[in-house]
Amino acid sequence: MAAKEKQIFFCKECGYESAKWQGQCPGCRAWNTFVEEKVKVGVKGAVKQPKDAVSPMGILQVTTAEESRVQTGMRELDRVLGGGIVKGSLVLVGGDPGIGKSTILLQMCRNLVHQNVNVLYVSGEESLSQIKMRAERIGVFEKDMLLLCDNDMDNIERVITKSNASVVIIDSIQTMVVEEVGSAPGTVTQVREVTARLMQVAKQYGIAIFIVGHVTKEGNVAGPRTLEHMVDSVLYFEGDRNHGFRILRGVKNRFGSTNEIGVFTMTEKGLEEVDNPSQALLNGRPQNVSGSVVVSSLEGTRPILVELQALVCQTNFNMPRRTSVGIDYNRVNLILAVMEKRVGMNLWGYDAYVNIAGGMKVNDTAVDLGVAFAIASSMNNKVVPSDTMIIGEIGLAGEIRGVTNVLQRVKEADKMGFATCIIPKSNYDKAMDKLNVKILCVSTLVEALSLL
Repeated sequence: MAAKEKQIFFCKECGYESAKWQGQCPGCRAWNTFVEEKVKVGVKGAVKQPKDAVSPMGILQVTTAEESRVQTGMRELDRVLGGGIVKGSLVLVGGDPGIGKSTILLQMCRNLVHQNVNVLYVSGEESLSQIKMRAERIGVFEKDMLLLCDNDMDNIERVITKSNASVVIIDSIQTMVVEEVGSAPGTVTQVREVTARLMQVAKQYGIAIFIVGHVTKEGNVAGPRTLEHMVDSVLYFEGDRNHGFRILRGVKNRFGSTNEIGVFTMTEKGLEEVDNPSQALLNGRPQNVSGSVVVSSLEGTRPILVELQALVCQTNFNMPRRTSVGIDYNRVNLILAVMEKRVGMNLWGYDAYVNIAGGMKVNDTAVDLGVAFAIASSMNNKVVPSDTMIIGEIGLAGEIRGVTNVLQRVKEADKMGFATCIIPKSNYDKAMDKLNVKILCVSTLVEALSLL
């Protein structure tokens, strides 16, 4: 007996189901996220076929084998994946339109086929000739790769199982369709069903599948939030399209750390890896200019030196403007308040603009002291020496608190040729005396700014 269709409402953010439309989702508390979908339900009284019973097993009886990984030929991508591609993994790659998602995956496919790895590239939004044109732009394919332009999930699953492919690319998840669902491509139900089918194929046949996901205007992957919970890894491509740098960040990874990032630069021939991000980000830095300092941000296990700029000027409004790019706006306001209260700087009549040069986004609190130095430097028109690196977290009492991995940050500054490092007093290590860097330790914000 055929299944009946039923109208049901889904939350686009978390996948919460409801029999009627609601303004606010009870699950994630988001407003106006419910959409109407048709789902098929079983007929009442239908006989359900019994399944084979599965018995639980003790954890001591479970045997594990070392994960075999396939190198992608791109060190930055391998770093974010945790050392390479794990067989049977399901990886979601998200990012803004035109940021380079399809480009990096196509470059990965080129490297894999050179290693005699069978690759299948499935596209639901581009023709075969369009994929060929992009492939010719990024380099020469010395060996063949299978291409498929289709969005029917039944056909795609059939081709995957028959092609003997070890790695499959799905571009993109929002264009794939399961005919039995009956709703339009990209809807909550379709995305969830397609992902479930792909996950089953990946685990059953040991195939590594990469899914390209479009993002919303808020920067989240379009579709239900459960999509990110279903996959093994979630990678986000970040960066300003007006700048050449692209950051590949691991948000979720069941096979490695989520703190690692990969740095790339966009060129005419595709994405190129940046082996020394600090040097690339500091190129073109102005010399002997007030409001410019160098700080160290720790991204995973890698310290990266970036230029932090501040501009303080007299306001023409009743309320001064506060603007930040690449750094948390509320964090900048907090530092300004501490400087007014604990240091005695009168900033209430001045506009303050803070920027991370190079299009980077920094969330590390170790750059707090650098923000304070840049603001004070611009305010008093005093230049911070260009060979000085500054790190430290600022507390509300005006104290300079310790940060993590300071020795690693100082070693990076020493490698880049910096002569002086200003660090929290609690982070001093005798191993720093062996480096060719002068260490200045500070414990309060007043003490630190007195060095300016």
